[in-house]
Amino acid sequence: MNFQRGWRRDEPEINLIPMIDLLLVVIIFLVITTTYARFAELQINLPEAQGETAKEAPAKIEVDVDAGGNYRLNGNAVAFRGVDGLRESLQQAAGGQADPIVVISADARATHQAVIHVMDAARRAGFNRVTFVTQTNPDSSP
Repeated sequence: MNFQRGWRRDEPEINLIPMIDLLLVVIIFLVITTTYARFAELQINLPEAQGETAKEAPAKIEVDVDAGGNYRLNGNAVAFRGVDGLRESLQQAAGGQADPIVVISADARATHQAVIHVMDAARRAGFNRVTFVTQTNPDSSP
């Protein structure tokens, strides 16, 4: 008995249309979500100026904050007795100089609050010029 007589075996075929549709959707998604930061940047040419260098170096107070929340003013350890105590220490370190620059060197692991204490003490002492010391990461250089 030959049951397969007249029965023809169909060849399998691969339908490419759904795969093409899927690839088009992926391409459209990538085009839409791509950021074009290079074209969004502002191109600014800074003006040039010449000026005289300052004859006197501005007075500065160096404040170091370590990871443990300890303070040093101009290299001398200072016990933290609150913001007002830190303000008094800053005024003593200024030695009567008018509006010195307060340079804060904080450890990367120092708490945010410890740095805010220094900034608040400088504000209460009337020192309006506060700056921070940072270092550059050689790996992230362009």
